Amino acid sequence: MELDPQTDLTFTRKIDVSPALLWECWTTPEHIKAFFVPKPHKVTACEIDLRTGGRFNTTFEVEGNTMENNGVFLELIPQRKLVFTDTYSEGWKPNPDPFMTAIVEFEDDGAGGTIYTATARHRSAESRQNHEDMGFFDGWGTVVDQLAAYAKTL
Repeated sequence: MELDPQTDLTFTRKIDVSPALLWECWTTPEHIKAFFVPKPHKVTACEIDLRTGGRFNTTFEVEGNTMENNGVFLELIPQRKLVFTDTYSEGWKPNPDPFMTAIVEFEDDGAGGTIYTATARHRSAESRQNHEDMGFFDGWGTVVDQLAAYAKTL
């Protein structure tokens, strides 16, 4: 995949958790609730239909406000790659104001851990910049820290 610095944000981390366990966390609604947004915010609901075109819907509580995020999976390679977007909701219904497409990759590091890469692709440079200004690196970094800590308890 060729990244476009004008529209894409990405980072890579090494996590001392197996790709299989990270995949399980990313594909199970109850696990998503434990790590998917930076605390003290929380996921209050999650629905997953784990197939291309299947729903990936989450509801967040952020500073007392409820935020619904409905999307679909675009690509699934078990224990290796998840691609999802809010550009469409289930049934390929276009969302009126899409934000991004996310790509989460899990590469076995050969020592029982994972090289974890998260990428957010945006429709415009302005949208990408807005996401960076909102705290993409801190927020997504916190989420991966929460994911690793949570996964180690399983």
